[in-house]
Amino acid sequence: MEPLRVLIADDHPIFRHGVRAMLATATDLTCVGEARTGQEAVDLAASLQPDVILMDLQMPELNGIEATRRILAADPQVRVLMVTMFEDDASVFTAMKAGARGYVLKDAEKPEILRAITAVGHGEAIFSPVIAGRVLAFFTAPRPAEGTIAFPQLTDREREILDLIAQGLGNQDIARRLVLTHSTVRNYVSSIFSKLQVADRAQAIVQARRAGLG
Repeated sequence: MEPLRVLIADDHPIFRHGVRAMLATATDLTCVGEARTGQEAVDLAASLQPDVILMDLQMPELNGIEATRRILAADPQVRVLMVTMFEDDASVFTAMKAGARGYVLKDAEKPEILRAITAVGHGEAIFSPVIAGRVLAFFTAPRPAEGTIAFPQLTDREREILDLIAQGLGNQDIARRLVLTHSTVRNYVSSIFSKLQVADRAQAIVQARRAGLG
């Protein structure tokens, strides 16, 4: 069987070097390239056609979520494994919504990361234990009763925009989807944050997902 072709996408050279050295110890994996930005990851995914992409969440030019979304839109056969330090609900579920097949933390032991790469490369979905616990807790949490309107303090339009935020869309994407100006969407988002008493997008996504939006 041919080794799985792996592309590393991370803006930290020390981390890339460590992963490259780790891959060199595995006979069933081979590193075919490295991307320092999200846009480089998109470009190299198209030219190198890797089996698996190890994707960091926060990168210059394009974050890992948007890079994942664009890569999979162009080639759904590519498997993306998030390798990041972020373990909050918003990051996890936004990555899953974008199409990531796995989510492991950077401080995981070498055997766990290698196992995750191989599993994702062969079509499985895999998560670090702490992430798996979050996913399980999310899907077993009580849901609002049928017929109950989530966030009654929001207008219908605000609830619609919150649903799109929970799907991982940015303000420009929401503006295009709803045929609104960017400034109008920005004002709606500000109003939503105020009514939900949240400080940022990540907190809004967590609340929305818990209410069944997204």
